[in-house]
Amino acid sequence: MRLPYVPDPPPTSDPDEARILVSVQARRAPRPLLPLDLALLHSFPVADGWNSFIGAIRTRTSLSTVIRELAICRVAVINGALFEWEQHAPLLREDGLSDEALAVVGDAHVDFAGKLAGSTLTRDQRAVLQYTDAMTKTVTVPDQVFQELKDCFTEKEVVEITATVAAYNCVSRFLVALDVGEKNH
Repeated sequence: MRLPYVPDPPPTSDPDEARILVSVQARRAPRPLLPLDLALLHSFPVADGWNSFIGAIRTRTSLSTVIRELAICRVAVINGALFEWEQHAPLLREDGLSDEALAVVGDAHVDFAGKLAGSTLTRDQRAVLQYTDAMTKTVTVPDQVFQELKDCFTEKEVVEITATVAAYNCVSRFLVALDVGEKNH
Protein backbone atom coordinates (compact mmCIF):
# COMPACT_ATOMS: atom_id res chain seq x y z
CA MET A 1 0.00 0.00 0.00
CA ARG A 2 1.20 3.47 -0.78
CA LEU A 3 0.21 4.66 2.71
CA PRO A 4 0.57 2.68 5.92
CA TYR A 5 -2.56 0.82 6.97
CA VAL A 6 -4.18 1.97 10.19
CA PRO A 7 -3.74 -0.43 13.13
CA ASP A 8 -6.32 -3.20 13.43
CA PRO A 9 -8.40 -2.07 15.18
CA PRO A 10 -7.62 1.62 14.74
CA PRO A 11 -7.80 3.92 17.73
CA THR A 12 -10.90 6.11 17.91
CA SER A 13 -11.00 9.62 19.32
CA ASP A 14 -14.72 10.11 19.95
CA PRO A 15 -18.03 8.21 20.15
CA ASP A 16 -18.82 8.84 16.48
CA GLU A 17 -15.55 7.25 15.34
CA ALA A 18 -16.22 4.33 17.70
CA ARG A 19 -19.70 3.88 16.18
CA ILE A 20 -18.24 3.93 12.66
CA LEU A 21 -15.60 1.35 13.56
CA VAL A 22 -18.22 -0.97 15.09
CA SER A 23 -20.35 -0.58 11.95
CA VAL A 24 -17.48 -1.48 9.62
CA GLN A 25 -16.51 -4.45 11.80
CA ALA A 26 -20.14 -5.65 11.89
CA ARG A 27 -20.40 -5.59 8.08
CA ARG A 28 -17.24 -7.71 7.80
CA ALA A 29 -18.12 -10.13 10.62
CA PRO A 30 -17.25 -12.88 11.19
CA ARG A 31 -14.21 -12.05 9.06
CA PRO A 32 -11.58 -9.54 10.18
CA LEU A 33 -11.19 -6.11 8.64
CA LEU A 34 -9.77 -6.19 5.11
CA PRO A 35 -6.82 -4.13 3.90
CA LEU A 36 -9.43 -1.96 2.14
CA ASP A 37 -11.02 -1.15 5.50
CA LEU A 38 -7.64 -0.41 7.05
CA ALA A 39 -7.00 2.07 4.25
CA LEU A 40 -10.43 3.71 4.42
CA LEU A 41 -10.28 4.08 8.21
CA HIS A 42 -7.67 6.81 7.81
CA SER A 43 -10.84 8.91 7.40
CA PHE A 44 -13.72 7.75 9.58
CA PRO A 45 -16.34 9.84 7.70
CA VAL A 46 -15.23 8.37 4.36
CA ALA A 47 -15.22 4.85 5.81
CA ASP A 48 -18.72 5.44 7.19
CA GLY A 49 -20.17 6.58 3.87
CA TRP A 50 -18.35 3.82 1.99
CA ASN A 51 -19.59 1.18 4.43
CA SER A 52 -23.18 2.34 4.06
CA PHE A 53 -23.17 2.68 0.27
CA ILE A 54 -21.15 -0.41 -0.61
CA GLY A 55 -22.99 -2.38 2.08
CA ALA A 56 -26.30 -1.51 0.39
CA ILE A 57 -24.93 -2.47 -3.03
CA ARG A 58 -23.61 -5.80 -1.72
CA THR A 59 -26.47 -6.87 0.54
CA ARG A 60 -29.65 -4.91 -0.04
CA THR A 61 -30.37 -5.03 -3.77
CA SER A 62 -32.62 -7.56 -5.47
CA LEU A 63 -29.85 -8.78 -7.79
CA SER A 64 -28.78 -12.40 -7.73
CA THR A 65 -25.26 -13.08 -6.51
CA VAL A 66 -24.15 -14.07 -10.01
CA ILE A 67 -25.42 -10.90 -11.68
CA ARG A 68 -23.98 -8.64 -8.98
CA GLU A 69 -20.62 -10.39 -8.88
CA LEU A 70 -20.33 -10.54 -12.68
CA ALA A 71 -20.57 -6.75 -12.77
CA ILE A 72 -18.09 -6.34 -9.91
CA CYS A 73 -15.60 -8.83 -11.34
CA ARG A 74 -15.76 -7.35 -14.81
CA VAL A 75 -15.03 -3.86 -13.44
CA ALA A 76 -12.05 -5.34 -11.58
CA VAL A 77 -10.72 -6.94 -14.76
CA ILE A 78 -11.10 -3.85 -16.93
CA ASN A 79 -9.53 -1.56 -14.32
CA GLY A 80 -6.79 -3.98 -13.28
CA ALA A 81 -7.97 -4.12 -9.67
CA LEU A 82 -6.46 -7.45 -8.68
CA PHE A 83 -7.44 -7.16 -5.01
CA GLU A 84 -11.09 -6.66 -6.07
CA TRP A 85 -10.95 -9.66 -8.43
CA GLU A 86 -9.48 -11.90 -5.72
CA GLN A 87 -12.22 -10.91 -3.26
CA HIS A 88 -15.15 -11.37 -5.68
CA ALA A 89 -14.28 -14.06 -8.27
CA PRO A 90 -14.57 -16.85 -5.66
CA LEU A 91 -18.17 -15.75 -5.02
CA LEU A 92 -18.99 -16.45 -8.67
CA ARG A 93 -17.42 -19.88 -8.45
CA GLU A 94 -19.30 -20.61 -5.19
CA ASP A 95 -22.56 -19.63 -6.89
CA GLY A 96 -21.97 -22.12 -9.69
CA LEU A 97 -20.31 -20.17 -12.50
CA SER A 98 -18.08 -22.58 -14.41
CA ASP A 99 -14.32 -22.17 -14.64
CA GLU A 100 -14.75 -21.68 -18.40
CA ALA A 101 -17.23 -18.85 -17.88
CA LEU A 102 -15.04 -17.31 -15.18
CA ALA A 103 -12.08 -17.35 -17.57
CA VAL A 104 -14.15 -15.47 -20.15
CA VAL A 105 -15.17 -12.86 -17.56
CA GLY A 106 -11.51 -12.54 -16.58
CA ASP A 107 -10.38 -11.84 -20.16
CA ALA A 108 -10.24 -8.07 -20.59
CA HIS A 109 -10.24 -8.41 -24.39
CA VAL A 110 -13.47 -10.37 -24.81
CA ASP A 111 -16.21 -8.60 -26.77
CA PHE A 112 -19.52 -9.68 -25.31
CA ALA A 113 -21.49 -8.25 -28.23
CA GLY A 114 -21.31 -11.33 -30.41
CA LYS A 115 -18.39 -13.64 -29.76
CA LEU A 116 -20.08 -15.49 -26.91
CA ALA A 117 -23.44 -16.37 -28.46
CA GLY A 118 -22.83 -20.08 -27.85
CA SER A 119 -20.81 -19.77 -24.67
CA THR A 120 -21.55 -20.93 -21.16
CA LEU A 121 -22.87 -17.47 -20.27
CA THR A 122 -26.61 -16.82 -20.46
CA ARG A 123 -28.19 -13.92 -22.35
CA ASP A 124 -28.75 -11.92 -19.17
CA GLN A 125 -25.17 -12.53 -18.02
CA ARG A 126 -23.81 -11.35 -21.38
CA ALA A 127 -26.07 -8.29 -21.23
CA VAL A 128 -24.67 -7.36 -17.80
CA LEU A 129 -21.09 -7.86 -18.94
CA GLN A 130 -21.58 -5.84 -22.12
CA TYR A 131 -23.24 -3.04 -20.12
CA THR A 132 -20.45 -3.14 -17.53
CA ASP A 133 -17.84 -2.90 -20.27
CA ALA A 134 -19.55 0.15 -21.80
CA MET A 135 -19.98 1.93 -18.47
CA THR A 136 -16.42 1.22 -17.40
CA LYS A 137 -14.54 1.76 -20.65
CA THR A 138 -16.37 4.72 -22.19
CA VAL A 139 -18.99 5.78 -19.61
CA THR A 140 -21.51 6.31 -22.43
CA VAL A 141 -23.67 3.24 -23.04
CA PRO A 142 -24.81 2.64 -26.64
CA ASP A 143 -28.57 2.38 -27.08
CA GLN A 144 -28.46 -1.25 -28.24
CA VAL A 145 -26.42 -2.27 -25.18
CA PHE A 146 -28.88 -0.53 -22.87
CA GLN A 147 -31.85 -2.07 -24.69
CA GLU A 148 -30.41 -5.57 -24.31
CA LEU A 149 -30.01 -5.00 -20.56
CA LYS A 150 -33.52 -3.56 -20.32
CA ASP A 151 -34.91 -6.59 -22.20
CA CYS A 152 -33.40 -8.92 -19.59
CA PHE A 153 -34.09 -7.04 -16.35
CA THR A 154 -36.74 -4.96 -14.60
CA GLU A 155 -36.30 -1.22 -14.23
CA LYS A 156 -35.38 -1.71 -10.57
CA GLU A 157 -32.72 -4.25 -11.53
CA VAL A 158 -31.35 -1.94 -14.26
CA VAL A 159 -30.91 0.79 -11.63
CA GLU A 160 -29.27 -1.68 -9.23
CA ILE A 161 -26.92 -3.02 -11.93
CA THR A 162 -26.00 0.53 -12.93
CA ALA A 163 -25.33 1.51 -9.30
CA THR A 164 -23.24 -1.64 -8.79
CA VAL A 165 -21.06 -0.95 -11.82
CA ALA A 166 -20.65 2.70 -10.83
CA ALA A 167 -19.87 1.86 -7.20
CA TYR A 168 -17.27 -0.76 -8.04
CA ASN A 169 -15.59 1.55 -10.54
CA CYS A 170 -15.09 3.80 -7.50
CA VAL A 171 -13.83 0.86 -5.45
CA SER A 172 -11.38 -0.29 -8.13
CA ARG A 173 -9.96 3.17 -8.64
CA PHE A 174 -9.38 3.55 -4.89
CA LEU A 175 -7.73 0.12 -4.68
CA VAL A 176 -5.45 0.66 -7.66
CA ALA A 177 -4.46 4.25 -6.83
CA LEU A 178 -3.40 3.34 -3.29
CA ASP A 179 -2.24 -0.19 -4.18
CA VAL A 180 -4.43 -1.69 -1.48
CA GLY A 181 -3.47 -5.30 -0.88
CA GLU A 182 -0.16 -4.71 -2.65
CA LYS A 183 -1.51 -6.12 -5.93
CA ASN A 184 -0.88 -3.29 -8.39
CA HIS A 185 2.72 -2.13 -8.05
